[in-house]
Formats: sequence, C-alpha cells, structure tokens
Amino acid sequence: MSEKRKILIAGNWKMNGLSEMADEFCDQLLLNRSAIDDPHLDILICPPSTLLHRLYLKIKETNLFLGAQDCHFLSNGANTGDLSPEMLKDVGCQYVIVGHSERRISYSESDEIIQSKAEAAVRAGLIPIICVGETEQERSQGRTIDIVVKQVLGSIPERFDSKKIVIAYEPVWAIGTGEMPSIAEVQEVHSVIRRALQQESGDVNANKIQILYGGSVKPDNATGLMALPDIDGALVGGASLSASDFLTIAENSMK
Repeated sequence: MSEKRKILIAGNWKMNGLSEMADEFCDQLLLNRSAIDDPHLDILICPPSTLLHRLYLKIKETNLFLGAQDCHFLSNGANTGDLSPEMLKDVGCQYVIVGHSERRISYSESDEIIQSKAEAAVRAGLIPIICVGETEQERSQGRTIDIVVKQVLGSIPERFDSKKIVIAYEPVWAIGTGEMPSIAEVQEVHSVIRRALQQESGDVNANKIQILYGGSVKPDNATGLMALPDIDGALVGGASLSASDFLTIAENSMK
C-alpha cells in the first residue's frame, strides 16, 4: 500500500493585503493550534512579496509555511522587478507558486517558462506548486484532459523528486466565479494527472506527489473535495483572505 499523502491547504492572496490585515490574519490563525499542529495537515500562506518578511517573523516559530506567488528562473541579473528563488528562500519561503493561470494568460507564460521556474525553485531549495488548468473554451471543446496533461508534462522539471514538487489543478473558468466542476469531474482530472505522472516517473514516485485542487474552494465544499482519493489539498484564492474561512477549509479537509 502506498504511503498516505499529507493534506496541504495553501492560501494564494494574489494582489491583496496590507500590513494590518496580515497581522490580524496571522493572529487569528495562530489562535487555532489544533489545525496548525495537526501532523496530517500542512497550512501554507502565499501573500504578496511586500508581506513575505512580515509574515515570516509572525510564523517562523510555528508549523505554518510561507510561500511566494511567483519567481524568476534566474538566480540574479538585470531583471528589474523580478525576484529569484534564492531571494525568496532567503526571506523565509519554503514554497513558490508557478504557472498560475493569471501568469499563463496575462503574462503569456509558456509551459517551457514555467518548467524553468519550477527547476529554478527546486535548485534554490523551494517546493514549486505547479498550476495547470483549462479555460472555459477548452472545456466546452472537450479538451480538458489533453490540455491539462500537456501542461503537466510540459511544466514539471525534467528530473524531480516527488517530495519536492506539488501540482495544482485549477480550471480557469472556476477561479473566483463560485462555479466548479462536479466532484466526479474533479476526481477524473486528478486521476488522469496522477497516471500521467506515473508514466513519466514511475508509480512509486508519482504516488507520493501532492495534487491540489483550486477554483472556488469554500468551507462548505472542502470536505467533499478532500475525500477524493487523488486530491491532497487545496489552493485557495478568495476564501484565503479570511482567516476564519481559511481555517474552516483546513479543518473541514480533515473530516
């Protein structure tokens, strides 16, 4: 029997949050030690880069994890406005999101660019959360599986350790809309992702990789999602801005 994978609940604040909000969020989160200290659950916060150091100071003595929302694929250089994985590691990050649909669409990031970022993150000692997902048009054309598998295989590092990467399936049309696929559809896509990873790296390696679901994750749907065999957590957007909602998602994911 394969080793049971830990649940990872990651909050992506996107371009939201100022110092006061971050302090209040962390203070409220730290009141709930039972969820934070659950050995079967990891909780990750990915704030804007302006808040990374502030949150690091708040959570460094806890079991909470810190992540960034993007990184460059180079260690240093003339790339104004960008942050290297090494810089993120230096400020206290353990994770970094790469390939979010907003980056793929708004910044025209290709699978090749995302793969370079994922490899750079691993090189620096960060765990990349590699995002994949289809648009509404691709879904209506019946291309969900083809698109997602292509993105996964094109975006993961060429050589990887199962403990050093995470995949997040986020159907683009479900992000921030309140809509989401059916439970059966979510499981189908996640199982296809795991089969693709198995073919790429073997059963033992692929069966250890955490695959998250993202796209309108709420407290009331977290339990059903996390009960699915190939779902190992959630990448939470809007609901992660509320400490109460975020904690409830984490707690419900363990039921």
